[in-house]
Amino acid sequence: MMVPVEQATTLIPRLTYTKLLKQHLHILKNLQYRTGLFAASRKDIHTGYDKSWLRDNFYECLAFEVIGDWDTVERTYNALLNVFLKHEYKIDIAIAKKPRYKHEYIHARYHPETFNEFWEEWGNKQHDSIGAILFRIGELEHRYNRRILKDANHVRIVNKLVQYLEAVHYWCDEDNGVWEENEEVHASSVGACIAGLRSIAHLPEIQVPAWLIAKGEEALKKLLPRESKSKFVDLALLSLIYPYDVVTPKQRDEILKNVEYLLVRERGVIRYKNDHYYNKNQDGYSEEAEWSFGLSWLAIIYTHLGNKAKTEYFITKMLETQTQAGIPELFFSNTPTHNANTPLGWAESLFIVALHDMNTKFVGETPTPALSRQRVSRSTHKR
Repeated sequence: MMVPVEQATTLIPRLTYTKLLKQHLHILKNLQYRTGLFAASRKDIHTGYDKSWLRDNFYECLAFEVIGDWDTVERTYNALLNVFLKHEYKIDIAIAKKPRYKHEYIHARYHPETFNEFWEEWGNKQHDSIGAILFRIGELEHRYNRRILKDANHVRIVNKLVQYLEAVHYWCDEDNGVWEENEEVHASSVGACIAGLRSIAHLPEIQVPAWLIAKGEEALKKLLPRESKSKFVDLALLSLIYPYDVVTPKQRDEILKNVEYLLVRERGVIRYKNDHYYNKNQDGYSEEAEWSFGLSWLAIIYTHLGNKAKTEYFITKMLETQTQAGIPELFFSNTPTHNANTPLGWAESLFIVALHDMNTKFVGETPTPALSRQRVSRSTHKR
C-alpha cells in the first residue's frame, strides 16, 4: 500500500547520529579483508556470504565516501582492479568473441584474499556489476579528484571493461540481474551500464564510443517503467535514481510511486511480487521477504529530492531494522525474525549514507518528535 507520510511513529529514546554512525561504520569496517575487498556479510558466516561480490563492494564503499574515508575507498578499488587484472585473459576472450556460456562472462563474486573466481553457476552473469564499477571509478576520478587509475595497467583494464560491455551487447543481452536469478534484459542492469559508460567517458584516457551509450539509452527507454519482461516493478529500479541518476523526473516519479504502492512493507521493501527467496515462514504463511536496505534506499532518494517528511518517515522505519549484530539482509514476511545474513554489508552502507545525507541536508531544521527520540532496536531474533 502507499506509504502514509502522516502516519504516527513510535517515540523512542535519544541516540545521536554521531553514535549511530560510529557504531555502524565499525560493523561495516569489520567486513573488510586485508586485501581491501569486503565480504558480503560476516567473515565467519556459513551461508556463502563470506565471499566478495563486485556489486556489494561498490555499495559498501559508498558509506566511506560520504564520511571522506578515501584510504578505505582507494584500497577497495585498487583490489577490484586487481581482480580484473588477474582475470584479464578471460576478458580478452570475451572481447574477441561474444560469450555463449555463463562461465565465459566476467563473474560477480571472488575469493576475498586470492581473487580467484567462484565458477559455479548460480546466476553469475551480471552486467550491472561491471557498470557499477565503471560508474564509481569515473565519479571518484572526475568528480572527487581521487586517483584510482594509478598506472598503465589500470587504464588498460578499464578500457577493456568498456570493450567487454560492447562485446556482450549489454543493451540487449539477457543477464541474471541484481538478484542473480532468471536471465532477462533488466532495466537496472542496462541503466548501470549506461551510468558506468557516461561516467568513465569523462576520463580522457578511457575510450567510450558515443553510440555505445546511445544503444543503452534507447533500450532503457523501451524497458521502463518495467524492470524486465516478467517484472513490472522491482526494488532494483531504485538504483536508476540513486546512485546512477539515469532516469527523467517523470520516470523517477513513476518508479517511486510503483515501489511505494506495491513493495513497501513494515520492516523493509520486498524485491518484487512473488519473490520466493526466504519467503517460507514457520507458521506456513508464505509471502515475500522484506529487505531492510530498501527503507534506507528510499530515505536517501527522498533526502536528495528535499522531501523532509518522506525522508524522516523512512528513517524512522529504518531505525527499527537494527539488531545487535547490525542491519539484516531481510526479515521473513510479517515477522520480526531476520535471516542469518546479518549484518549485510551493503545494507549497513546504505543505512550509514541515509543517516549522513539526512543529517547534512536538513541540518539546523527542527526534527520531528520521532527523530528527536531515536533508539537502536536490540532484537535478538534468530533465523
